[in-house]
Amino acid sequence: MLITADRPVGGLRRRAGDMVAVSALVRAELERHDWRALRCGCGDSAEHVPLMFEVIIEAEAPGDMIGYALDDHLELNANLFEVSVPAVSVILAALAGGLSPLARAHFLTTLWRLAGGDAHRTEQVLGRCGLGDECRTRAREGLWLIVQIGLTGGADDADTAADVCELVDLDGERSAFHQALLRERAAAKGKRRGVRRR
Repeated sequence: MLITADRPVGGLRRRAGDMVAVSALVRAELERHDWRALRCGCGDSAEHVPLMFEVIIEAEAPGDMIGYALDDHLELNANLFEVSVPAVSVILAALAGGLSPLARAHFLTTLWRLAGGDAHRTEQVLGRCGLGDECRTRAREGLWLIVQIGLTGGADDADTAADVCELVDLDGERSAFHQALLRERAAAKGKRRGVRRR
């Protein structure tokens, strides 16, 4: 997707013809981890996961992401692998910058799956039973970012952000407030979108 001055992404304005690029913050998070030493859901080391993040961030259309989706690498049917914990930090770093709506939706959905998951049986055998708690703890570090995206994004962003809040926010009263606010925004955005289509 080409970003124009008329279509800001993540609050950033880009010149016509500029593609969304991997930010310095994302690169720093990617470089911080020894991906080769981490187990991936595909059965190999997670050495290939940084490239997947880069492709998703730079994708202009869904077809650009074919073969690079994070599904079955970070989690498989909500069963988490060792790579999922550092991936949460990379996802939050990516969400903090300018992203296309496509990449933002992919990362938010992936974050929701990671926050709602638990360790895959292969990880449990190796003693990594707390991967779900580790992912929720990491996601909690980006709670305000998640709420902000939900309050400024579309209906799907608001719904997914509410789901993530439900999973990671330990403050029950605050969580209930933000979930209600985000679900209200999702409903309002959905109604407006429905009106336009008529």
